[in-house]
Amino acid sequence: MHLLFSPLTWALVLALILAPGWRRLSRFWRGALLFAECVLIVAMSPLGANALVWMIESRVPTTDPCAAAPLTIVVLAGGFDREPADSHDIAALETDSILRAIAGAALWRGTPDVPVVLAGGGPYAVSESAVLQELMQQLGVPARDLRSENRSQTTWENAEQLRALRPALPAQIRLVSSALHLPRALVAFRAAGFEPCPVASDRRYVAPGGIGYFLPQSSALRKAEFALHELVGEAVYRWRAQ
Repeated sequence: MHLLFSPLTWALVLALILAPGWRRLSRFWRGALLFAECVLIVAMSPLGANALVWMIESRVPTTDPCAAAPLTIVVLAGGFDREPADSHDIAALETDSILRAIAGAALWRGTPDVPVVLAGGGPYAVSESAVLQELMQQLGVPARDLRSENRSQTTWENAEQLRALRPALPAQIRLVSSALHLPRALVAFRAAGFEPCPVASDRRYVAPGGIGYFLPQSSALRKAEFALHELVGEAVYRWRAQ
C-alpha cells in the first residue's frame, strides 16, 4: 500500500513539524496540528478504521439486486501474495481473490450455465485470471463457462479490457468484488459502458466491541490504509469518468 495513504506516515510528518517549531507556532496552528494528530491516531484504531470502511461499504447493497436475472458474472481478481509458480499455484492468490472466486462460484451455482468472466493481469508472467480460473474450476465451474482477460493492471483497465473482449459481453452484468472495492469498481465499469449489479464477496466493517476497539492497532492501520486508498481512487476515477 502506498505510504501516502497511511495515517502513520502523516502522523510522523506532523510530529516532525511540531517538535522543532512548537514555540514559534501561533495558538491557532498549535491547536489545528494537535487536532490533526489526534484524528490520525484515531484512524489507526479500529474505531477510526471501521468508520472509514463504513463510509465505503454502506453504499454497497447487502443483497444481490439482480438475484433473479441470469446475468453474466464478472469476478475481479484481488492480487497475489507472491509470484505464482504456475497457473495451478492457487496458494499464491491473496485472500481477496479467493473470497471473490468463492462468491462468483456461488452465484454460478444459483444460475448454472451463465458465463463467468475473470479479470486481472498482474505483475507476473502468470496472470491473476489464469490462477483464478484454476480455482474456479476446482470450485465446480466448468471450463466451458469461463472466460478471462489477462492484460489489465488496474480496476479501470479491468473495465476497459472486458469491454474490448470479443465476442462482446452484454452491458448488464453482475460485478463481484469486495464491498470495500466495489464503489470504485462501479465508477470504472459504468464509464466503460457497463450496467453493473454489485455483488459483495466480503465486508470488512466490524462493529464496536471492547476496549481494544479504541486503541491503535497494526491491523486497524492496515484497514485504514485500504479504505483511504479506495476513497482517493474513487475520487480519481470519478474525475476520469467526467
